[in-house]
Amino acid sequence: RSGEMAKSTQLLDNEAFRAYATYAAIVLLKMMLMSLITAYFRVTRKAFANPEDTASFGKGESAKKYLRTDPDVERARRGHLNDLENIVPFFGMGLLYALSGPDLSTALLHFRIFTGARILHTLAYLIPLPQPSRGLSWAVGYAVTISMAYKVLKTSFYL
Repeated sequence: RSGEMAKSTQLLDNEAFRAYATYAAIVLLKMMLMSLITAYFRVTRKAFANPEDTASFGKGESAKKYLRTDPDVERARRGHLNDLENIVPFFGMGLLYALSGPDLSTALLHFRIFTGARILHTLAYLIPLPQPSRGLSWAVGYAVTISMAYKVLKTSFYL
């Protein structure tokens, strides 16, 4: 039944949808982890964005010194923002792709490559690894999302 759109009652029977759900959960959890990493760096570097977050370090002028930016916090934040810019489109496009009736092996390839690319991108951001590792991992994930978009449009709209 390759190439046919799945009915909602068939979702649990749709292997491509189950594969999508698995890898979407992995990248969403990875994206959530970035919030914890940012919070860790904020606390350990004592670099906060809001005055109320500094309350446990004192009041008034003594707490103001903790209202600052830190390179490690900002690096984690940029990685998290990049996740939002790339995982959210994958989440929507991957769903449409999974419902477009792809071959399971091709769907798994798309989902696994995207997930691996995003994990590598995060490691490249946080360690940091030398370029072009971060740029290439971003490009690979982006290309996977474009590939799924093309398949969805080709299947659904006969492009």
